[in-house]
Amino acid sequence: MLVFLARRLFASALLIVGLLTLVFFVVHAAPGDPLQSYVVAETDAATIATLRRQLGLDQPVPVQYVRWLRSFLFEFDFGTSITRRQDVRSVVLEALPHTLRLALAALVVRLALGITLGVLAALHHGRRTDVGLGLGALLFYSIPSFWLGLLLLLLFSWQLGWLPSGAVHSLDADRLAWHARWWDGLQHLALPVIVLGLGGAASTFRYMRAGMLDVLSQDFVRAAHARGLRRRTVVLRHALRNALLPVVTQVGWSIPALLGGAVVVESLFSWPGLGRLTVEAIGQRDVPVIMATTFVAGVTAVLGSLFADVLACWLDPRVRLEA
Repeated sequence: MLVFLARRLFASALLIVGLLTLVFFVVHAAPGDPLQSYVVAETDAATIATLRRQLGLDQPVPVQYVRWLRSFLFEFDFGTSITRRQDVRSVVLEALPHTLRLALAALVVRLALGITLGVLAALHHGRRTDVGLGLGALLFYSIPSFWLGLLLLLLFSWQLGWLPSGAVHSLDADRLAWHARWWDGLQHLALPVIVLGLGGAASTFRYMRAGMLDVLSQDFVRAAHARGLRRRTVVLRHALRNALLPVVTQVGWSIPALLGGAVVVESLFSWPGLGRLTVEAIGQRDVPVIMATTFVAGVTAVLGSLFADVLACWLDPRVRLEA
């Protein structure tokens, strides 16, 4: 197992370096000037040339890449943000907790709803409950996240006024007591989590329902029923664990997908996370920030895949022996 993990980590490291290389050259090939965001019309050519020299933008792109790669590999330094004039690591570390908070909450919603409703639909296969849950899952799976977010904003924020429309906390959150501040943060988190979690819950529902239907028809489940075990015991202790294997694999794919969905959700709800930071960096051609957020996304995809493999080995001893 250790040899398997070491080989996967080595291959993943090469993949991440290749991804960063591709993104670096694609960003530099795109039209636009990184200095256009804060150079005004009155700025003279000498000042612009000085800025380019200080930021290393006067060098050819291959030279800039070699300098960046050396700094990244040997010092783990992403450089300085062109627009913010701050160390990129501090900029990313400031936004990362907000994205992790949003993604983890959405993952909990996704798994809780998807697994519970999937098991319920499988146990009522062919009945009204199964048909209704299937149609609801298809509906939420088909709605784009930005459209669902706009609908929820229109209903719960602008029409009913139940939930805030964006940000992490209210403007006066610092003056609130700890429990009131916690409740305020939970209210601001509700709509982004619903938007990010419902579509994934619909996908998990489909995997869980199909897995449960397949397992419930197996001989060992019939044997458990024949021994006189209660239906709850058979479902929870025998069928559910085996039916979770496809869901576990899907969870590994869903972790980087949550970060991808956070780009839209964070922009829509003014959530100061990595998704919104990436959108702003792309619009401003802030290459160091783009490279840092790409690295975080790549590492997240690798860790999600490894987590799914390890969890699959724990759930199914046959997978462990093959590994």
